[in-house]
Amino acid sequence: MSVAPLALYRRSLGNFRDTMSIVRRRFALRPARYPRIPWSVWLIAWVLLTVAVFLRLDAGAGEMRGEWSPGFGRFTDFFTQFGLGGWYLIPAALCLIAANLTDWRGLSRQGRMLVYNWTCFAFLVLCAAGLSGLAVNLLKYGIGRARPFYFNSFGVLSLHPFAMDARFAGFPSGHATTMGAVFGILLLLFPRRWYIALAVTACIASTRVFVGAHYPSDTVAGFGLGLAFAVLSGLVFARLGFIFRQTSAKLPVRKRTFRLAPSRAPRMSRVGPVESGEIRADRAQTP
Repeated sequence: MSVAPLALYRRSLGNFRDTMSIVRRRFALRPARYPRIPWSVWLIAWVLLTVAVFLRLDAGAGEMRGEWSPGFGRFTDFFTQFGLGGWYLIPAALCLIAANLTDWRGLSRQGRMLVYNWTCFAFLVLCAAGLSGLAVNLLKYGIGRARPFYFNSFGVLSLHPFAMDARFAGFPSGHATTMGAVFGILLLLFPRRWYIALAVTACIASTRVFVGAHYPSDTVAGFGLGLAFAVLSGLVFARLGFIFRQTSAKLPVRKRTFRLAPSRAPRMSRVGPVESGEIRADRAQTP
């Protein structure tokens, strides 16, 4: 093994150990002070909405499958691809790999903060979209609902649990789950623009109905699942002090120091030095 690959390996292993040590220490020192979110209310609302959509729209969607105009079909075929998890998970994973190979100690204060923020953001995407993706695949194959492609053969509600066949993997929708996770991340980062994020992600999720891959209730269930994973990830990140700060009565609030682009001029504030010092202290105390 040459010197350069060996040095990269040692740096990568050291960065990984440092990161895990920081996470463990913050979990141990920071109390689990999560905001009071009415999870049971949101769960009931999500289930009722899914049931209502199933009763009112699923049969009609099955009958309409394949009857859309060719132009609209091409339009939805194009935009439905943005619901694939790879669009979000692969860049996030590459970002983490690059950050793990970076010599943090050789960076400037501003460069360290930039890499730190990108690392936290990539990790948030992997947690929200990746974990929800794993959950939705377990659910959809465990439930085994037939897709609308086979509406004429199986009807609107035909369950084949653990058939391990893509034909019977309709509920919930994986694309919609990814879009729900993306919406959740955008909601936490840009709460004042939530309606724009909801409109875009919901439209992409709905394309699964128009291409005939899912019923409307599949997309509603998947979207809610992805959103829940994103919010839960944000709450854990707030406890750790990554990207968000904790609040007692609402969702996590984005830190003022969280920026994914370098600032033109360093600003002297009470938040910036504390955050930068926090990173230095974490790294310095790591054995």
